[in-house]
Amino acid sequence: MIKKFAVAATAVLITASPLAYAEEMSSKTVGLTHPSAADLKSLTDARVSTIKAALQLTSDQEKYWPAVEDAIRTRAKNRQARWEQRAELREEGAMEALHGRSPIEIMQHRADALTQRASDLRKVAEAWEPLYKTLSEDQKRRMAFVTVVAARGMRDTIERRIDTDDDDE
Repeated sequence: MIKKFAVAATAVLITASPLAYAEEMSSKTVGLTHPSAADLKSLTDARVSTIKAALQLTSDQEKYWPAVEDAIRTRAKNRQARWEQRAELREEGAMEALHGRSPIEIMQHRADALTQRASDLRKVAEAWEPLYKTLSEDQKRRMAFVTVVAARGMRDTIERRIDTDDDDE
């Protein structure tokens, strides 16, 4: 049991690390790009497999899994679209991207992007809810562990991004 848990935790760390590294390095390093669509699909496949392996779903619980997987994949696809859009703006250059756009347009675009991210996260939570209700205490504990590891990786990425933004000012 502990061995399976350790394998799952390692897989989560391996899966989350490239995304965090790519996010940090993209704003600092010329020539590096965000992961390709194929790379992100592979990372998403690994993340989905890791979560499912960590949970060890019963046959009764399996019927809830497709909705969860679909929500995770949709969120990842939308994230890739946002990255591609940001990459286009970076290629254009910061000043050129702002040229001809009012601050109001920029704020509205940012609000739309945040709304999309919130909607994606809400769909993931809604997909998880029926499955989560059927999980045993052991499964909930494993899910909490995987969530904490993933959240820690996201927090570290956000902190690095804030530090980078502060350095740019």
